[in-house]
Amino acid sequence: MLAGTESLTFYAIINNMKFAYTAIQPDGRIIKGAVDAQSEQAVLDFLSRNELKPISVQQSTWTIGGKIYIFGGGITTTDNIFLTRYLALMLRAGTDLFRALDILIADFEKPAVKSLLTEIRTTLEKGQPFYVTFAKYPQYFSPIFVNLVKAGEISGNLEATFDNLSLMLQKEEDLRRRIRSALLYPIVLIVASFLVVTFLVTFALPRIADVFLQGGFEPPTFSRIVFTVGLFISNNIIWLSGLLFGGVLIFWYFFFHTTTGRLWLSRILARIPVIKNVVLRIAIQRFAATLGYLLKAGLPIIDSLELTATAVGNERLKLALQRIAREGVARGLTIGDAFKRETEFPQVITNLIAVSEKAGHLEELLFTLATFYDTEIEAAIKGMVSIIEPALLIVIGGLVGLIALSVIMPIYQLVGQF
Repeated sequence: MLAGTESLTFYAIINNMKFAYTAIQPDGRIIKGAVDAQSEQAVLDFLSRNELKPISVQQSTWTIGGKIYIFGGGITTTDNIFLTRYLALMLRAGTDLFRALDILIADFEKPAVKSLLTEIRTTLEKGQPFYVTFAKYPQYFSPIFVNLVKAGEISGNLEATFDNLSLMLQKEEDLRRRIRSALLYPIVLIVASFLVVTFLVTFALPRIADVFLQGGFEPPTFSRIVFTVGLFISNNIIWLSGLLFGGVLIFWYFFFHTTTGRLWLSRILARIPVIKNVVLRIAIQRFAATLGYLLKAGLPIIDSLELTATAVGNERLKLALQRIAREGVARGLTIGDAFKRETEFPQVITNLIAVSEKAGHLEELLFTLATFYDTEIEAAIKGMVSIIEPALLIVIGGLVGLIALSVIMPIYQLVGQF
């Protein structure tokens, strides 16, 4: 069963494991495939029987159609941070690239990373550039990552490139962790409250409503409305859950996977007072840091702006950066003048960019802006959370209070009749 030359058939044998292999055919072509076997030696025997010369054999990972499929997880940002950091350290210590890859292949325990490193080594042995393997897996390595490696390889300064990449990835991961940490309590509060309200409306409230409605007692109008809503939700919980789930999927796809949806979302978030400051600061921080690293690596300004546009995470700033690159710099305008034509960026930033460009310190300014906005993001998130938390408590308390009031009112009215 050879993937790439024949259709791949999967079969299950007790105690067997999945192995991926890279091998050379008798005609000199390199193929990749996967096979179930009890050990690595069994895979080597299988390859020998098929007149294949093994290059690499890895457990729990296989490739089909140029994509990596992994048992036990893919390549994470943390993996990329360690990978770039270790490569930078080894190259700084004077280790040649092949030796550095051999050491990393032996040290990394994660099958996905081992498979990637083995493929990188094979690519280099065939005389292809270092960045080619990274470019094959865009789900793990962004265009910025690939282009920085490419620029470092062309300039012969991979050590500094991997140093910058590890620093950039670490800062991005730290920012994501801070955002997740700040939003953890509001998210837990929302989920817990949703579950409590759902329980009250679908289980507790209908039973209380039945007691009043079937007992011949006429509750107040407000209570009847709440009881009717509770009974409707309880009787149609499956259909309503399906509609809710479908709505969430449609919302997620439209607003996060379509250009029109992302633009709408950017415009909506830009109009919400509490959130717009956080969103804008995060986008500007990504813009400044990414453009700074790309220019430092020696990429042309137009390419740097185009790549930065894909990383800011804000559709309005993305379109603005693309206009700056295509309708400004590409037509002969200076970077400062091209930025001044756009209103999406704060005026102070466009003025600083224009001044620093004339002084020849654009890279330094961008890194300074990234550091400044990194601090601003943390303050903005704390301010946002300090407003969202009490607002959530008020809304949730109001919902629970309405349900409680709908139950208390008929009880009070019933008691008053005696």
